[in-house]
Formats: sequence, structure tokens, C-alpha cells
Amino acid sequence: MKIRRARVEEINVLTDLAMRSKQSNGYDDGFMAACLDELMVTEERLTEGEYWVANSGGVVCGCACLLADLENNSGEVQAFFIDPDWQRKGVGRLLWQKLVERAKTQRLVKLHLDADPSAVPFYQALGFEIVGEVPSGSIAGRSLPYMTISIQQRN
Repeated sequence: MKIRRARVEEINVLTDLAMRSKQSNGYDDGFMAACLDELMVTEERLTEGEYWVANSGGVVCGCACLLADLENNSGEVQAFFIDPDWQRKGVGRLLWQKLVERAKTQRLVKLHLDADPSAVPFYQALGFEIVGEVPSGSIAGRSLPYMTISIQQRN
């Protein structure tokens, strides 16, 4: 398994991966259609944040995106999706290690994310804590857990 930066020519693969990963949480087609714009990976999103992919034998198994706010020494995990066939095989941990490495390199001290409710246990296992709720970017009236984690810097 290799972790590397995502490539522009992979935006459709990454969008498909995000959609399949999200739908594996039990969401129906109507819900997924409402989420498409928010989950779509575009060239702009690819260059605005650091998109990383987990690749095994030429197959993209997962992706994660870190958007750094250097002025505030914080960052947002904007995407974190694992192919359903690769879930619970360590792919998420490898991607998380890369995001932490990048956060430390950029001297970020805190990360945050808006979590899918079914992903909360995964994020809690990484050390994230729920600190509030935020409105869904796709579904009116739906709230998502807002989670944060402190990143320890070594001198």
C-alpha cells in the first residue's frame, strides 16, 4: 500500500470512491443525489487542499484531504473516504498517519471535521472528540457531529 498525492486525472475516480464509501453507510439513492455536489472532487478542490490517496497495485483504495489554515495553526479534514472493499484493512489508519505527518510539518496544532454519524467511532478511535454540531452542507435540517483533535508537536 502506497500513500501519495492525488492526481488531477483521478478526480472522477475519487468522486466515485467518495460516493460509494458514503453510500456504504446505508444511505439511499435520493440521499446520495443530494450529497453529490458536496462530495464531488474537482480540480479546484484538489488544488485547494492536500488530497492523498491510498493505492494498492494501481487501485485507489481510499482518499483523504487536509486543508491547512496556517494563520490559525489549524486544519480541516475535508474528505476521508475508504473504498467499501478496503474498509477495516488499515487503509484509514495509513491515510490518517499521512494527515498527521502533514499537519506536523505545517505546524498545525488542531484539526477539525464534520463527521458522518456512522464514522464517529472511527474518528473517536483516532482521538477526535465531538465538540458540537454543524448543519449538513447537503441535507436541510440535518446536523453533523463537529469533531476536533489536538496534534502534538515535537521540538
